Amino acid sequence: MHGYTGQILHADLTSRTSRVEPLDEAMARAFIGGRGLGARLLWDLVPAGTDPLAPEAPLIFATGPLTGTKAPTSGRFSLTGRSPLTGTVLDTNCGGAFGVRLKAAGHDALVVTGAADSPVTLRVDPEGVHFDDATALAGLEIAAVTAALAEGRTHTSVAAIGSAGERGVKLATIMVDGRRALGRGGMGAVMGSKNLKAVVTSGTGSPDVARPEDLEFFLYEVRKTIKANPITSRALPEFGTSMLVRILGKRGLMPAANYRESGESAVESLSGERLAEEFLVKRSGCWGCPIQCGRHTRTAHAEGHGPEYETVWALGVNLGIESLEDVVELNYLCNELGLDTISVGGAIACAIELAEEGADGAGAGDDDRAIPVRRGDVPAVRAAIEALAAREGEFGDALAEGAREFAERHGRPQAAMHVKGLELPAYDPRGMQGQGLGYATSNRGGCHLRGNMLGFEVLGTPKLVDREAISGKAGLLIVAQHLGAALDSLSLCKFTSFALSEEHYARLYSAVTGFALSGQDLLLAGERIWNLERLYNLREGFTAEDDRLPTRLLEEPNAEGEIVHLDEMLAEYYRFRGWTPSGVPTAEKLERLGLTGLADGPAGDERAGAAGGRGKGTEGA
Repeated sequence: MHGYTGQILHADLTSRTSRVEPLDEAMARAFIGGRGLGARLLWDLVPAGTDPLAPEAPLIFATGPLTGTKAPTSGRFSLTGRSPLTGTVLDTNCGGAFGVRLKAAGHDALVVTGAADSPVTLRVDPEGVHFDDATALAGLEIAAVTAALAEGRTHTSVAAIGSAGERGVKLATIMVDGRRALGRGGMGAVMGSKNLKAVVTSGTGSPDVARPEDLEFFLYEVRKTIKANPITSRALPEFGTSMLVRILGKRGLMPAANYRESGESAVESLSGERLAEEFLVKRSGCWGCPIQCGRHTRTAHAEGHGPEYETVWALGVNLGIESLEDVVELNYLCNELGLDTISVGGAIACAIELAEEGADGAGAGDDDRAIPVRRGDVPAVRAAIEALAAREGEFGDALAEGAREFAERHGRPQAAMHVKGLELPAYDPRGMQGQGLGYATSNRGGCHLRGNMLGFEVLGTPKLVDREAISGKAGLLIVAQHLGAALDSLSLCKFTSFALSEEHYARLYSAVTGFALSGQDLLLAGERIWNLERLYNLREGFTAEDDRLPTRLLEEPNAEGEIVHLDEMLAEYYRFRGWTPSGVPTAEKLERLGLTGLADGPAGDERAGAAGGRGKGTEGA
């Protein structure tokens, strides 16, 4: 199997044993790899209702057929499981070199189950699998763990958790090589529940390519196209993702104060241009990346990686902090503790709103326990992050459960800006109607990367549409969702899609694997993956009631008087997808996608979500 190793490695932490099974070629062709392969393995391996933190709940690290090849941005891989924060299917995608090293060690995917009786690291190399004692690493933060495990080793990558993951914080990440994050949904907590401090992968070599001459020809075309696009050749390399601060802020699309205000006033103080001028040490990038959007930065007190646009917003604009140096250092703190900056910012912004309303720290009405964080108060925000990571006190313990749980404990569920339990990112959908529909329908909850409408509604790539329009947005979003699923499965960086089309990706895939694939075939595979993830969520008890947005976005206008017109778009979305009005894929749709045999009973059966789970309608549904 060109492009694949043909092997899936299973590691059981309870018994400290491992086994290898062959990768089924039909499965690989249907689900590509990465996110798609992870979704299919999760469906097959995990019974409905399995608790995300149970020993039998898997962590599925999966590479794509292009991982480790010469294709630009091919250093990526996916981690799939069930999110302890949302209860949904969760894929979180990451760059760096981990996926390259895992494939070089001989495996397309690593499935980790069980729970060790003491802290361990899992080491995978061409010689085999090693369960190493990690007692000495317990309690250490990301930099120290990464340095200790990488010392003396070459061609090695480390995926580790900090103390937040060990304590089961549901906003905990897994940090790759200390600078890239498997960020959203709390998979660091899943690792912590398994007593797994880190996974270390080592290996050299490249995947076998079916048609090397074709690949070189397509690579020439792809590289030329990336260099010709102003976003991938100039904006992202020069300013990183924080280039969006000015673009979105000046259009009123960057929210502030927990989506209660506009963040336009912070545009100049927190811009990507200022980050580049005053804090940038050098550009950085993932394995095989020609774009190099990463930022290696330095303040007067510290040095590290980032921040990205989402972090500048989450820990800056959203919290009323306009000192870029403070935002950079808060980002370093989250990276070191192993925390998702978007969710941390969303949870603290929720707490600030409740504090401004006079709520107390525990939800019991005791004035002596007032919520200890205020807008723009940097020391208090830093203390809140540390309390959250440590689950310190009732306040820190509540924040560690995420914005939804924090707000519900205080009797104010409408103050949590989330979808399906996942805190919203940095785009105000009241001015981007398609983005609002994307948030509501995302299989992993409030996320822009499941089907980003930024290109269509703001940047004009591949074309610009009216961002306030409602009709037709469902069709554009569905294409973006399918392409995103395909890219996560190949696995390539989504930033390349600002320049490249599905035809470019299909040609690269065909040259590497030898499997004939058109651009439409690739989108069909993305649709298959999307629908399988939908089936998983339905199986876990989610329904159309969970495809909602916070009431604030539906009823409280932004400065331009706009709200999200979700109901009209959602009906169109279900119809375009070939789902029932209740959001369930029809029998005809599943048959077309080759998924009929995976569904329990008729595809249109409204009882598809009967097997209990976390499924829970968002306030204001």
